[in-house]
Amino acid sequence: MPGKPKLYYFCGRGRMESIRWLLAAAGVEFEESFLETRDDLLKLEKSGALLFQQVPMVEMDGMKMVQTRAILSYIAAKHNLYGKDLKERVLIDMYVEALMDLDELLMRHPFQPADKREQDLANIVDKATNRYFPVYEKVLKNHGQDFLVGNQLSKADVLLLEALLMAEECKPDILAKFPLLQSFKARISNVPTIKKFLQPGSQRKPPIEEKDIPKVMKIFNVAQ
Repeated sequence: MPGKPKLYYFCGRGRMESIRWLLAAAGVEFEESFLETRDDLLKLEKSGALLFQQVPMVEMDGMKMVQTRAILSYIAAKHNLYGKDLKERVLIDMYVEALMDLDELLMRHPFQPADKREQDLANIVDKATNRYFPVYEKVLKNHGQDFLVGNQLSKADVLLLEALLMAEECKPDILAKFPLLQSFKARISNVPTIKKFLQPGSQRKPPIEEKDIPKVMKIFNVAQ
């Protein structure tokens, strides 16, 4: 019997968080191996486990998978979170690709220099409220179902909820003009597996604290 998936990343959100969300939504228990130092990452690289010398990496079903989107697609396909046919799948992928773009803005925000964060936050709010959220609001209105695609939970729903909650951390009233997204947030948050992931003590990671930023920068050898 195969063991639990094992996730290799630092103890924080970053590009692994969407993977944590999707595994949790699928009801899959997983283990984590945290990178604490630059040497931890270099050892993983030297082992040959990282195809492109990058994390996140997920060890699952006898594979050592890298590249976030590929990992998400595998988990979604395996656990029936990827629609019922190719047309649904391409819609899911389109919605997810845009969410990954928004996630990139959100996850990079705490790492911006202090004197640029206000401007960066204004850019995030502008993109979220004028480019991304109106699309999902319209999709929910036109589709007329509880979910973005078809009438069942997909990776697009899971990752949209993740993005909505992160955006609210930046600006609590960011969904004020989007009633359908507010309803969506409440509805998907009550899916049993997701509700469990949202409880204290789960493997969901909190926003990164200022004191932890230098450590993460050192792990990835990024200049501050």
